Amino acid sequence: MGIRKAGLLTVVAGVTLALTSRLGASVIALPPPEDTPEEILRTEIITEGRSPIDGTPVNAAEYAELQAQLQTRPTPKLAPVIRQNIFLLRLRKALRVVFPFLKF
Repeated sequence: MGIRKAGLLTVVAGVTLALTSRLGASVIALPPPEDTPEEILRTEIITEGRSPIDGTPVNAAEYAELQAQLQTRPTPKLAPVIRQNIFLLRLRKALRVVFPFLKF
């Protein structure tokens, strides 16, 4: 019985020592006081951004204007010769699937 009491006392003393030594370490794990909490950062309104074209910094008004210009700009038209070549290449690809033994 004496050995069990001594073993139990050793375990209790070890656990107590471990817990008390960890109390100071938990304070170190806190973020610095000048660090802005994530909850506040999520609610901030972002008023600056970068241009999707060249990455230069722009303000909110310039960004909105640039987005409007990009949405209203018509897509460039392809030359008829290039459009015909693309059609023929797609047709050739489809025919190769159906007739794999033909070489064209």
